[in-house]
Amino acid sequence: MTLFRCGLPLLLSLLVSATVQADFEEDYENKQWQEVEVQLPAAPRQDSMLPFYVSAATENRFFVDGSTISVGTDGVVRYVLLILAAGGGRNVTFEGMRCQTRERRIYASGRQDGSWSKARKNEWVRIQEQYANRHHATLFLDYFCPIGSIVQDAAEARNALKQGGHPDNKH
Repeated sequence: MTLFRCGLPLLLSLLVSATVQADFEEDYENKQWQEVEVQLPAAPRQDSMLPFYVSAATENRFFVDGSTISVGTDGVVRYVLLILAAGGGRNVTFEGMRCQTRERRIYASGRQDGSWSKARKNEWVRIQEQYANRHHATLFLDYFCPIGSIVQDAAEARNALKQGGHPDNKH
């Protein structure tokens, strides 16, 4: 009888502990990613534009406004992208990039007067490795998500752009 009295509390304790652990693991696995609320940045500034090379397949020039780079608590690198076409066209977008899932999204497009027009498509899309027009893949691989990991902060991303690539990618 003494063995039963001593063993029962221990058995109950082990069962409760195993149930709590299983609940914790289930909650962890089922926890949905939540994006933080996004604020549109100020209009891009010419003096903070950081150029980056994409490929010889395009004559477009690509820039990120270094003053707009942020790394959110939700694991998203946000930035303003400027593309200058060889023919004189100009495209400005405020974008986000998720290194964990290799996705990107456009939050807004820049207008000529410096204001923003919110994007119609409000969804994350996979970053593709394409021959032409591969600027998102370049930002992902060479600057914001070196070896698949997100940069620690905006300063690290700016430094990677200034140096022509993230140092973790240099062998």
